[in-house]
Amino acid sequence: MYPAQIVIPMKEELTENGFEELLTPEQVDTQLAASGTTLVVINSVCGCSAGSARPGVLMSVHNGLKRPDHLTTTFAGFDLDAVRKIREHLLPYPPSSPAIALFKDGKLVHMIERHQIEGRPAQMIAQNLMAAYEEYCN
Repeated sequence: MYPAQIVIPMKEELTENGFEELLTPEQVDTQLAASGTTLVVINSVCGCSAGSARPGVLMSVHNGLKRPDHLTTTFAGFDLDAVRKIREHLLPYPPSSPAIALFKDGKLVHMIERHQIEGRPAQMIAQNLMAAYEEYCN
């Protein structure tokens, strides 16, 4: 497990922008059972999370014409039980961190895996997400 002093600033990059943390399996199940759209960001300490995933997600929710009803996050290597539970909801996708998933009425409708984040600019991640919001969000 990563030390809190390393993880907390990376968590705050999202939580200070309106993302709710999912810290337990129960919170995950409750949130994903909610009606509407839920964006789930599996945050990570890696460089692609810092350079592309988090900035891309923030660009998408601040600049898109539509946005998910619920913005959530959990941290790989730190919020262990919550991440394990989210990954059950992401099957058949293999474990990936960072990862970004969009659910609509509890059903996974859009997924961005680590290999789709690495080496790509934040703007590309944001555009990908905004297109998904246009399709699935009200």
